[in-house]
Amino acid sequence: MSAGASEVESPATPGAATVPRIVTNTVEFPYRRSLGPVVGGYFTALAAGRITGVRSGARVLCPPLEYDPDTGAATSGELVDVGPAGTVRSWTWVPVPDARHPLDRPFAFALIQLDGADTSLMHVVDAPEGTLRTGLRVLARFRAEPKGRPDDLAYFIPEEAAGSTDAVPGIVDAATAAARAGAEPAEPVATMEFWSSLTYKEALAPAGERYARSMMGGKLIGQRCPTCAKVYAPPRDFCPIDGIPLDESQDLVLPDRGVVTNFTIVTPVAYPGQKETEPFVRVSVLLDEVEALLGLQPVVDVANADVRPGMRVEAVWLPEAERSAEEFGNRGWGATTGAISGWRPTGEPDMPVDSYQDRVF
Repeated sequence: MSAGASEVESPATPGAATVPRIVTNTVEFPYRRSLGPVVGGYFTALAAGRITGVRSGARVLCPPLEYDPDTGAATSGELVDVGPAGTVRSWTWVPVPDARHPLDRPFAFALIQLDGADTSLMHVVDAPEGTLRTGLRVLARFRAEPKGRPDDLAYFIPEEAAGSTDAVPGIVDAATAAARAGAEPAEPVATMEFWSSLTYKEALAPAGERYARSMMGGKLIGQRCPTCAKVYAPPRDFCPIDGIPLDESQDLVLPDRGVVTNFTIVTPVAYPGQKETEPFVRVSVLLDEVEALLGLQPVVDVANADVRPGMRVEAVWLPEAERSAEEFGNRGWGATTGAISGWRPTGEPDMPVDSYQDRVF
């Protein structure tokens, strides 16, 4: 590895792994919300095999809302039972469900006006293809083991098919659900846990693709602005200081040695997806000669207590066969995961403070 910067010889590195042009990103997190007496009362009723609406003037709204959507006025808060039968007012057929759908077989989403309600509830109708129609009478089906969640109301079936579809494991009719709930009254549902997940795809930018390809070949690259001479790692095809476009001609091969400018010790807290269980360190590394800074880098072969500003470090590259481009995208502060396992002390004397202070990225 060169100790200084040099021009990148070629965007393609012989023997490097193929880098996908499309990057898939998933952002997900759990959260909890309080439901209040109206929505909480609705879910409490579902767990007991009942469907409720709320009075708003002369109307009954189902699902119950805290405010009337027509007037904006607060509803009465008085919950009344509706259904469990209703009438399909409109519908759309889903011929090929995917993992995000509530059923693993063809079904319909429908607006169902339950008996006793003046508005329609959007829900699922489990019925054979070709049998859905406006005006179809349907019956509610519940989970045999409710959890105080919206899907305690599992789906609706055509009223005419009730006798032939009531042997589905884990699913019961309203009378059976209510009888079970009567024997063991459910606790009021006051809060609900939700899992928020968003997956999106984006094309890997040319600069990101060059960076990922170089990392797979064991080279760390950056980009030098011809105006301010600052070096950015990874390359980004623009200079945020001067606001000018950059291109491949400004790419540089960077040294994989440098100095720790600052660090933080992270104490993990329990949350979904957390893999770390013990405190760990993340450092910023100022690369030699080019003054390019990589943030949030892991360290290896050193105790947390021994990490310090001024410490000289070098990259520990994963074997080529173990490198993966999956972690490289269009975002991140000097991402190296997938190619470099971390930065280890070189054993050289610490650098003086004035050689690395006041460096930001």
